[in-house]
Amino acid sequence: MDVALVPPLMVSTGFLPTGSLLQSSVHICNEVCSMEKLPVLQGRNISTMIRRIRLLASLFEEIQESNGPLPPSSILCLTELFSVIRRVKFLIQDSKDGSSLWGLMQTELVSNQFYVLVKELGRALDILPLSLLKVTADIREQVELLHRQAKRVELFIDLKELQRREELLVLMGSNSEKNKAFIDLVKVRDALSSIGLRNTVDYEEETSKLEAEARKQAGSGGLIVVSNINNLISLVSYCKTIIFTDDEFKKLSKEDMKLHCVPSGRYYDRSSSSKSLIPNVPHEFRCPISLDLIRDPVIVASGHTYDRNSIAQWINSGHQTCPKSGQKLIHMALIPNYALKSLMQQWCEENNVPTTKSSQSSSSDLERSNSKREMYADAVDHISVAKAAADAVKLTAEFLVGKLATGSPDIQRQAAYELRLLAKTGMDNRRIIAEAGAIPFLVTLLKSHEPRIQENAVTALLNLSIYNNNKILIMAAGAIDNIVNVLESGNTMEARENAAAAIFSLSMIDDCKVTIGKHPRAIPALVGLLKEGTPAGKKDAAIALLNLAVYNANKVSVVFAGAVPLLIELLMDDKAGITDDALVVLAQLLGCSEGMEKIGKSRILVPILIDLLRFGSPKGKENSITLLLGLCKDGGEEVARRLLMNPRSIPSLQSLAADGSLKARRKADALLRLLNRCCFQSHNQIG
Repeated sequence: MDVALVPPLMVSTGFLPTGSLLQSSVHICNEVCSMEKLPVLQGRNISTMIRRIRLLASLFEEIQESNGPLPPSSILCLTELFSVIRRVKFLIQDSKDGSSLWGLMQTELVSNQFYVLVKELGRALDILPLSLLKVTADIREQVELLHRQAKRVELFIDLKELQRREELLVLMGSNSEKNKAFIDLVKVRDALSSIGLRNTVDYEEETSKLEAEARKQAGSGGLIVVSNINNLISLVSYCKTIIFTDDEFKKLSKEDMKLHCVPSGRYYDRSSSSKSLIPNVPHEFRCPISLDLIRDPVIVASGHTYDRNSIAQWINSGHQTCPKSGQKLIHMALIPNYALKSLMQQWCEENNVPTTKSSQSSSSDLERSNSKREMYADAVDHISVAKAAADAVKLTAEFLVGKLATGSPDIQRQAAYELRLLAKTGMDNRRIIAEAGAIPFLVTLLKSHEPRIQENAVTALLNLSIYNNNKILIMAAGAIDNIVNVLESGNTMEARENAAAAIFSLSMIDDCKVTIGKHPRAIPALVGLLKEGTPAGKKDAAIALLNLAVYNANKVSVVFAGAVPLLIELLMDDKAGITDDALVVLAQLLGCSEGMEKIGKSRILVPILIDLLRFGSPKGKENSITLLLGLCKDGGEEVARRLLMNPRSIPSLQSLAADGSLKARRKADALLRLLNRCCFQSHNQIG
């Protein structure tokens, strides 16, 4: 039965707002293109993206104005384009509404998000049937140009932004002469001004945005990230207090009008309980519990900072919540806030506020001075996730490993989850967690019958295994048997998939390929996931099998486990989306006689490969030719005859020989020569 053309107003995509697909697409394009007060950061990425969206808006409007039926083949593409543009809107909005300083620290990550969206835009346009749409030649030409540009776009990171961030970190980390300020406030002010912080209102808004970011990160369990953001809050608050003049500061709020200025230019509070002038402590430097100047600032799990003595008394009295937010603390670790401590000590020095008992000797003063310099250097490193962050990670890891060892199942689940997050980024984090002794406990938790404990444990091991030294430690802990058990019959599909990914990661080391391949259930379990898994799970299984099959002895095991028919079946499964992965595994298995024989027996493979020569990805075309070339060399006349009988094979090979990639051209030439010889030999035999 013929498929009827779908009128635009009848399109339903399941997640779009009310109205048609085209109306929604035009609307969201206009929203993106009409955004005002765009952020200072990511200027080029944002402006370039808006130009692309403006062009797509013209395409959608022209299709809409044609008022004709919408080809079914265009529905998927237009839906994908809508989804990408929607995410572009959210990304620009986040850049616009979020913290400028945090955006500067995350500039590579945000730039990569723009890059990924442009690539997805290109992939969506891959399937746009322009020839079936009623658009003008001008629009068609512009869309084709946009498509080409999106396909070859490169990641753009603004070097000026990197330089601004580096300058700011250097300024914060540079120590001056003794008894002088540690921060060059003029340069810091200029650096912050370059990202849009120019007056007290900007500083207040930036502090609010950083606090909102900290709350968001605390909700997702990013303890170290929250600590970094709190350090930035301390910096912004301190600079706001010191940089601006008295008049500017007085305009900020009614509360500030209660402050009285003395000749030195600094603010003092005339407290009714005090007969003398005492320095007005900035609220950022007061402990939320005692309201006194914080002497030893520490960060709790919620991300808030307290004086160590005050919060310790609070916790020791049986409380398990954050006093300021009321949020339940997922752990009781107290992380030193080096940045705030350094800034407070600097403020105390400039305001002649004693930080310790006056009876201490001058040698103690020297020790404190040196200690302050060391702590400030640590604070800068902490913001850049270096030395001080490593100290915090070590403290946190040791605390969490202790909970893995002695905690209840609920505590173990949460501790494994925290370690999973902590190991997600940073080679130093992965090294420190292993040094804290986490690996043996995580391996043991793989046997847990509680789904989340098992899932968190296997994912934490996967993240830890990215660090090469940890691969050896994981293998030495006897993890393979437990990982294979999870792979075979894990409590959740995510646990099974991450077990397959862990095997892939571990098998990056040659000795591990041998050990894993010798395990009697490892390769069959991967083949089982290849059959039963989700698309993501099938992909994890395929790349793990590919990596193991690099070792020749494992190729035979993969074939005997029944992988070949499954891989050929996956070539035809569009929903699985792992055609290229299946092709490269099949090409790898040609390296053993058993694999060659099993692949050669398939009657459906050659027609599939011929179609992939025409419609596959560049890598897919290369691997299709590799398979055909290998089969022709080994299977000889039978495979060559089937190729010659297919009317699409020779034109496809000739096209690749002319326009394909370097590898594709070379292999296409070789296969055409081989087919030519076979044709010549057959002609001679007939003659």
